[in-house]
Amino acid sequence: MVRRSSWGMAVAVLAVLAPLSSAAQSPMAVAPATQTPFDRRAAQLVDLLRGNIVFSDYFAPSFQTAIPEAQFRTISASLIAQYGQPLRIDKATSTDGQSGTVLLRFEKGVGTIVLDVDTLANNRVTGLRLTGFVVANDSYTQIATEMAALPGKTGFLVAELGDAEMRTIASANADTQFAVGSVFKLYVLAELAAQIEAGQRRWSDVVPLSHFSFSSAATANWPRDTPVTLQTLANWMISVSDNGAADTLIHLLGRENIETRMRAAGHSAPSRNIPFLTTVEAFALKGNNFGDVRPHFIAGDDITQRRLIADHRDRLILPNVDGVSFTAGPRFIDSLEWFASPKDVARLMTHLRAQRGKPVLAAMAINQGVSPVAAADWRYLGYKGGSENGVLSMALLGERKSDGRWVVVTASWNNSDANVAPEPLIGLVTRLLTLAAK
Repeated sequence: MVRRSSWGMAVAVLAVLAPLSSAAQSPMAVAPATQTPFDRRAAQLVDLLRGNIVFSDYFAPSFQTAIPEAQFRTISASLIAQYGQPLRIDKATSTDGQSGTVLLRFEKGVGTIVLDVDTLANNRVTGLRLTGFVVANDSYTQIATEMAALPGKTGFLVAELGDAEMRTIASANADTQFAVGSVFKLYVLAELAAQIEAGQRRWSDVVPLSHFSFSSAATANWPRDTPVTLQTLANWMISVSDNGAADTLIHLLGRENIETRMRAAGHSAPSRNIPFLTTVEAFALKGNNFGDVRPHFIAGDDITQRRLIADHRDRLILPNVDGVSFTAGPRFIDSLEWFASPKDVARLMTHLRAQRGKPVLAAMAINQGVSPVAAADWRYLGYKGGSENGVLSMALLGERKSDGRWVVVTASWNNSDANVAPEPLIGLVTRLLTLAAK
């Protein structure tokens, strides 16, 4: 399930670079008058990263409101841990003197940074984002080592897809079942496409928005029974991970039909996801309002769990989701979740690619999950991510520009003891995607 809608994975990080410490801060250097505001701020990036420039002097108030200094520092620390210290500006390019691109060299490679500077007298920075990173001498082995060092458990798979087989390029723990959060919505998408292909439904069919859920970026506060098309629900469910759209589709398509589709897509341990929970059911069962039901559900077999869901369907509703699932750290992520191995996800992507409906691939390509720089080597790139406390998962399906081959890149990170920050896995998966494009 997703608290951060697919999460802020559409770009590597907004405003990702920050001072490493508050020590040794000094006034900003005076630049020659011939320099543009962009040139001047770009030249100060290394000093900013080394803690020699005051945060509030460098960034405009609008930026400071969107990204407070404490958050900036946290994101920065993760970035520096991955790529080493900043060394110098390799290149800074702007057509208007206010906005442009900076190539910033770190110890382990070069980051591409988009920098925007305001037009006021002090020319402070209004936007700074890392859109890509090229790691020097990178390799699957190096990425696997770094991923394994993350707290908790991790796994990934990079594989080429053929018509009837999958060729593994690189992997680690690819057969291990992980909690994958909203990646489960790809099974809902697959069943929707199958029912449409069978002539039972059409993408243009209009249905009522019948079920609401927590963390619904598109449908929050919409009137119940608002008419929407199936394609709209699919686009919302995949691109912004809207939980209300997902739950509406699960009830419409039938959970047992989705379970059958999950088996057809090659899930290696389907019982882990039977009964196929809606987001409201999962959120509710994790919370304190269902302490009486949860132990029996976790201990039960598929039949028992299905009966418990049916017996408590009048209680398993949004008003009974108490919110503890989102504020108290990881909760039951090993037993009350949606699960898949990296190989399961790859087989699911193969299944989706084989379905004839163009809207399937179109829905997955709305939010590509990585920066435009990382996506540039791909003729097509589709994405679905998932996250909750202690859970992070990314799944990408791409068609290489270089040879037209289809590739899956997927990774998961679970930590039952603490929340996981998105930046480390985003960086590692982006590097996997870069290597896979070649």
